[in-house]
Amino acid sequence: MTLDVGRLRVLVEVARAGSIAEAARRMAYTPSAVSQQLAKLETELQTRLVERTGSGVRLTEVGAVLLRHAERVLGELREAEAAARAAIGATQHRIALGTFATAGTALVPTVLAELRLRHPETHLTLLDLEPPDGYALVTSGDLDLLITHRYPGVPAVPTQGLTRSPLLADPLRLVLPATHPLSAHSGPIPLAALRDDHWISGTPGVPNRVCLTTLTTAAGFTPQVSYETRDYALTLALIRAGLGISLIPSLILPTPTDLTVHSLADASPTRRISLIHRSRPTPLTTELITLLRSTARTL
Repeated sequence: MTLDVGRLRVLVEVARAGSIAEAARRMAYTPSAVSQQLAKLETELQTRLVERTGSGVRLTEVGAVLLRHAERVLGELREAEAAARAAIGATQHRIALGTFATAGTALVPTVLAELRLRHPETHLTLLDLEPPDGYALVTSGDLDLLITHRYPGVPAVPTQGLTRSPLLADPLRLVLPATHPLSAHSGPIPLAALRDDHWISGTPGVPNRVCLTTLTTAAGFTPQVSYETRDYALTLALIRAGLGISLIPSLILPTPTDLTVHSLADASPTRRISLIHRSRPTPLTTELITLLRSTARTL
């Protein structure tokens, strides 16, 4: 038995969309057509791959196993097509980049503008993805390149055959409002001196919250997180209003800033920004990587 690639693609889209209706919309199919393709795939394997829920569908254990293989199959097919086109001298006309918001602001616009000047006929696609999302999209070939990050204390996502290469080290800085008693402190500040402060961070499980918990646990206290947000612009606004303190990646800090920025005395936390791509990137992807590295060096 040979599994149908088109049906594997349907499984991938349903898994990502979380519902048959949304997968059908993304693929420009009817919901009944998507359901029929899934049913045929289940018949071929003689097992259920998805389960209906109140809000959509979720994969069974077998479905999750097949999904991981399906993503790799789709990626290999796209890589084979790209290699064949390159062998006959055809030009790559599409490149898709995934990035998180900070890198999207600090790195990507300049790089994509330069790439557009060099290859005006190429269609550039940009997808906003918060880590750890995006790895599967590179595996399946939907993304050519992913810019992602990892905070201290956050486990690395398995690359599953992909290539991870460092791009930028982004130090985390302690940011205090001007009214804070330690705002005029001239040297690094120990975390223990901040045990009674109101902190601003993401919700539990979000990378910057995991990082904060890891650092403060090592310092012997549990932080009082009074404001939970993943939005760093909002975080900075709350700090300016004197409502709390936070650890902020250097890339996000405005220059010059009206806030007081300090190093920590007992740690040097750094957010590691990396590039994720297939082991054999296309020439255009390699060119994009080179441009990103050049821009990152200026930061």
